[in-house]
Amino acid sequence: MKQDGFTAQKRVNGGALPTSRAAAGGRFSTGRRIQKTFNNIKITILCGFVTILVLRGTIGVGNLGSSEADAVNQHLIEETNRILAEIRSDSDPNDPTENEVMSLNMTYSLGPKIGNWDEERRSWMERNPEFPNRVNGKDRMLLVTGSPPKPCDNPIGDHYLLKAIKNKIDYCRIHGIELVYNLAHLDKELAGYWAKLPLIRKLMLSHPEVEWIWWMDSDALFTDMVFEIPVDKYSQHNLIIHGYPDLLFEQKSWIALNTGSFLFRNCQWSLDLLDIWAPMGPKGPIRDEAGKVLTAVLKGRPAFEADDQSALIYLLVTQKEKLMDKVFVENSYYLHGYWAGLVDHYEEMMEKNHPGLGDERWPFVTHFVGCKPCGSYGDYPVERCLSSMERAFNFADNQVLKLYGFQHRGLLSPKIRRIRNETAAPLENVNQFDIRRAVHASS
Repeated sequence: MKQDGFTAQKRVNGGALPTSRAAAGGRFSTGRRIQKTFNNIKITILCGFVTILVLRGTIGVGNLGSSEADAVNQHLIEETNRILAEIRSDSDPNDPTENEVMSLNMTYSLGPKIGNWDEERRSWMERNPEFPNRVNGKDRMLLVTGSPPKPCDNPIGDHYLLKAIKNKIDYCRIHGIELVYNLAHLDKELAGYWAKLPLIRKLMLSHPEVEWIWWMDSDALFTDMVFEIPVDKYSQHNLIIHGYPDLLFEQKSWIALNTGSFLFRNCQWSLDLLDIWAPMGPKGPIRDEAGKVLTAVLKGRPAFEADDQSALIYLLVTQKEKLMDKVFVENSYYLHGYWAGLVDHYEEMMEKNHPGLGDERWPFVTHFVGCKPCGSYGDYPVERCLSSMERAFNFADNQVLKLYGFQHRGLLSPKIRRIRNETAAPLENVNQFDIRRAVHASS
């Protein structure tokens, strides 16, 4: 039956009622517009609130009022600076006063005199066969390095100390060498460059199973990750150090040797040398007076306090007959390579040569003498030193990353890039690119 104002219509489009769209279309469209407007207002308010929070954190207190978060941050900064100042002061209220210095009439000693170390060490190893002095056909070796116990004066110096120890860890892992990183001053008298002597002696006596103690400065980097020290070459020697015999004995030059990287055999001879080397090192009048003697004897040496390198050269020159039979002055490879003549030629080396050579074609060690990245001063501009250290680290790191299919984008870039695609046969890459295989082949 027909009703006024209503006309029956057929369903179309699968059951939707045209009357619903036609009759309610205007009301639904208006409601949806209103709801959308409210949603936009809500979003705008939320975005504004978030923007205010971000601005308060970014612009700071001065522009948007006081903030508890800013106060907390300021407190943390002040507390951090206070702790750093306390660490750098190198003082402890519980420590006894250490203002006194040794008199010139006193003779300094690293410790009680030991006269039968070779026999004691040999007997100890016989009783402890689980600690042999040769492992996998090689003399057991301990690489020793370290840095001052305080934070660096130059904040970026700590970053480069981290890179330097990472570099040494990589080399030791590849070659099966044990590593000691020291942050402690074991003897208050022997500070600075002399601090290595009591540490080396202590490690010799505490690790009788180790045949060689290898000291390396914190600012020296391995740049040939394949090359190995040919220790069998030194079977009749106890001290291996980079240098030049003509500079040592003909010119008596104070740079004839470099003590930034050298090896001591763990034996009585080495302990005896340490005993006569260390007395020039106590801080204060003894070191100052010894410096005057060294400057008078060694060619080209400036007038400053005694340093360990000059003192060793002085001993070898003045006691040549007694000491030199057991010293090997090495220069056939770069146990110490002076950085200024090397870092700008790395690209040429990569183009023409390969790791494993160890000499000027691909230097074994690059030593940043005079840079002092951790200190507040140095002999060279800090920008040049840091960029050169970055190049040396990346030059070496590329040799490690090659196994994993990566390399640095450039020698000045910490970023890396892929140099080959992944493969379903990964052992083929291991056989081809694992740097340890080159080490075993060269051995």
